[in-house]
Amino acid sequence: MTCNVFTNFKTAADFLQNLSRKIILAPCVILFLSGQVYAQTNNPANAPAATKILKDHPDSAGVKKKIDTGFVSKRFGRAAIFLGIGELTPFLYDHYVAKFSYSDISFKSIAHNLNPDSWGFDRDIFLTNQFGHPYQGSYFFNALRTNGYSFWQSVPGSFAGSYIWETAGENDSPDINDFINTGMGGAILGEMEYRFSNKIINNQAIGFKRQVSEVAGFIVDPLNGLNRILNGKWGKYSANSEIADSSKIFAQFDLGLRRIGRISSKNTGWYAAGNLQYGSAEENYNTPFSNITVDAELGKDDSSRVNIVTVYGSLAGWELHSTEKNVQLALLSANYEFIRNQQFFYGAQSIKINLYSEYDLDRNIKINTVFGFGPVVLGTAPDKYIFNGRDYDYGSGVAYSGSAGISLANRLFYNVNYRGSWLGTINGNSSHYFLAAFTNEISCRLIKGFSLAAEPGYFSLHGYFPDYPNVFRNYPYVRFSARYAVTL
Repeated sequence: MTCNVFTNFKTAADFLQNLSRKIILAPCVILFLSGQVYAQTNNPANAPAATKILKDHPDSAGVKKKIDTGFVSKRFGRAAIFLGIGELTPFLYDHYVAKFSYSDISFKSIAHNLNPDSWGFDRDIFLTNQFGHPYQGSYFFNALRTNGYSFWQSVPGSFAGSYIWETAGENDSPDINDFINTGMGGAILGEMEYRFSNKIINNQAIGFKRQVSEVAGFIVDPLNGLNRILNGKWGKYSANSEIADSSKIFAQFDLGLRRIGRISSKNTGWYAAGNLQYGSAEENYNTPFSNITVDAELGKDDSSRVNIVTVYGSLAGWELHSTEKNVQLALLSANYEFIRNQQFFYGAQSIKINLYSEYDLDRNIKINTVFGFGPVVLGTAPDKYIFNGRDYDYGSGVAYSGSAGISLANRLFYNVNYRGSWLGTINGNSSHYFLAAFTNEISCRLIKGFSLAAEPGYFSLHGYFPDYPNVFRNYPYVRFSARYAVTL
């Protein structure tokens, strides 16, 4: 027991040390750039040129009004400064505050790390590799995204930031898993943060409500908030962008009880969950991340308070068939998955092609289905046999999913969802895995915005090892919750 407690404490401490040096990035950037704020907000001549373009748009009454199209001139210099601070801040913390030995870099260590043969895989804890690194990568991505670059133009930023850190930020050998998790995971989380941050802020609001929205937007995407300060937009009454005007967010929040494990187990406790849907699958599907789905769950658990974070972002789409009562689309998506509880954990980034269908059978009956399939660029699977001090293996493979939902009179809802993947191990004990998550939910709307929901389901892990006994595990769970839903 003592050994387990010590191990859990050390694991949490290691993660907090890694995460803390990333979180302090935002205030350090503020201190570095705060000297420019007064000049730019009070002297328009010093502000970047062409930071927005206004167009005339008629409203429902035919009266033209000014709308900010959201176009921003590219600011390479500021983007480079943001990226540099993203590298320098954690390094200074590691070297001078925490005094980690891996921060003792030299020209020799950099030359070694620039050699392609020096790359490998690390043995950091699951939480650091699958959540901490993608979060850090979102800063590298948004260094460009918040300074006028498009989604695709900003993607190299997260990979470049990761490469610089892996080769010149530590004396340890660079890690392939960190490069992919920071680069790809950072782009997915970064665009999600950028979109939601801009949506939260209403440029035409004033007073206390406006300041709250500015602070909330800053928390979601600190670099976007900093650019608003530097551009003199913070708290200033102005036109909303077309993005803010056109996209909607559907949000639902659950609070209840859940049990993970068999009926005889005592793994019962509170949980809270949120689902955010940005935009619509049927609109603007050729614009990357015009449709985003985020699921998050936290609760009482022995392993981690944060149990689920998944992000789906559309990349491109094609209309296959469309009538007044049904529509079929093919949608390409980028996906980030982080699942961790006391029984099961899994993390991955993948690309999938999804067949989306919606049918209006009757005024009171609607059905939608989604089937997806595509490559897992890099994923993790639990390994009870431990490899190089690590309790999980890295692999690549394929992801597949299917879901269906039916709505009756917009009051009774039933949804079934299956997500699975096959991973062939590329770093770990010789093995391959089948992992799956199945959910089966029914909910009933009582009054506007409020519902009750029940969801039984399970996680499953099938691991095949030529050198060890195979592993077959199912982890059933059940959730009961009160739900509040709102459209923003």
